[in-house]
Amino acid sequence: MNELVPSEPADADCDIAIVGGGAAGVLVALQLLRRAGTALRVQLIESQPALAQGVAYATPCAEHLLNVTAGRMSAFVEAPDDFLDWLQQQALYPQLSRAALAEAYVQRRHYAAYLRARLLQAQAAGPARLQWRQARVLALHPQPTGGQRLQLHEGGQLHAGATVLALGNSLRPLPARGAPSLDAPARVEAWDYAQLQAIPREATVCIVGSGLSMADSVLTLLANAHRGPVHVVSRHALLPLPHAAHGAPADFDAQALLAMPLRQRMRALRRHAAAAQAQGQPWQSVMDRVRPLSQALWQSLSVAEQRRFLRHVVRYWDVHRHRIAAPVFAQLQAMRQVGQLRLHRARLDTVFPVGACVQVNGMGADGAPLQLDAHCVINATGVELRAQTMRNPLLHQLLGCGHAQPGPHGIGVGSAADGALLDADGRATPRIRVLGSLRIGSLWESLAIPELRVQAQQTAQALLTLELPVAAVH
Repeated sequence: MNELVPSEPADADCDIAIVGGGAAGVLVALQLLRRAGTALRVQLIESQPALAQGVAYATPCAEHLLNVTAGRMSAFVEAPDDFLDWLQQQALYPQLSRAALAEAYVQRRHYAAYLRARLLQAQAAGPARLQWRQARVLALHPQPTGGQRLQLHEGGQLHAGATVLALGNSLRPLPARGAPSLDAPARVEAWDYAQLQAIPREATVCIVGSGLSMADSVLTLLANAHRGPVHVVSRHALLPLPHAAHGAPADFDAQALLAMPLRQRMRALRRHAAAAQAQGQPWQSVMDRVRPLSQALWQSLSVAEQRRFLRHVVRYWDVHRHRIAAPVFAQLQAMRQVGQLRLHRARLDTVFPVGACVQVNGMGADGAPLQLDAHCVINATGVELRAQTMRNPLLHQLLGCGHAQPGPHGIGVGSAADGALLDADGRATPRIRVLGSLRIGSLWESLAIPELRVQAQQTAQALLTLELPVAAVH
């Protein structure tokens, strides 16, 4: 068998249930399978037709690249070259030497295939048993035994000794009055790749949002030989910045930043960037130096300073931290230079259909009204951080029943330092673990593979040391 397939019918109970089969969920499953010394029963619950295809890696488009070099994308902390090894085994880039491949930004769709291949391999190698259940979880009910009863959308239920919540990312709704009344093809979500590819080449397109999802959307338009104008509307009008050619991180004491208040910290970063450039190093080398400290930098801020960061700094931080491959940046700049890509700094107000077009109305940063007529509006506003507004019935049930609490600043859900879910009273639930986007409020840096693989390893280690209750308690 070369692919994992959902099992029908699935068992009604398991030792560990993983809710979410995107990258985060698959990474946890991998760690459990590799580390379990017994016939552990693991169920991976994912409604999509393929595993490892959450928002980031579901794209079928060759033009969508990883935003991290291949040499840094291993699924395993203990095997840092594993993704690189797999790419070479598959001979996907035969023209590149191993050293060049390690520094390349490869197609994102390869990463999903890599994770599935490693999952299949791990399933065959150890005593643990993995079952993929193609379903959606509507509710989770903690049981007196310490286990959980999971209610499924399809009508069944599952009893688990422990549960991992790896729910992935939710798209923010389009921030404009009238948006709910717009349907495809007038309104397209940036993560709906089939709809993006169906946009006519001559269409006038308005993209709301100027981050990584916008860049993906523009790349897909270009791959389809798009000739029409592309308007990008954003409150700050900040485009993603490029990675520099690989080099050593800047040489300064990044630990000293942890003791500084936010304003002093940002000034210090600007000074370090200027000093690096004066020595012939790119400013990106400064961000590379602080990258391993991202979580500590967030957690060392007071609650008030974190609020200030979210209010005043986050957009500028994001474009410097979440960078794109230099060739992608060059394509965006080339489109701007010829006038095909036009950037508008404005706050969106309304969108509504007018004949065959959509009228987009907003207020520019200079106070002047903005009005655009487009054939299609693409929602590229990015990841929804607030758990209470995510379109996920399981999260709503957990919060509504007091089994979970919103995370700091309403971002994600509350979790202990080890990833255990916090209930409404702040009590940790060791047999319910969260990772990835649900921990952004606590950790800030919690979406990228370098963080996810560590969280997955820690989650698996913690669960395997617990005495799990008998799952099937009816």
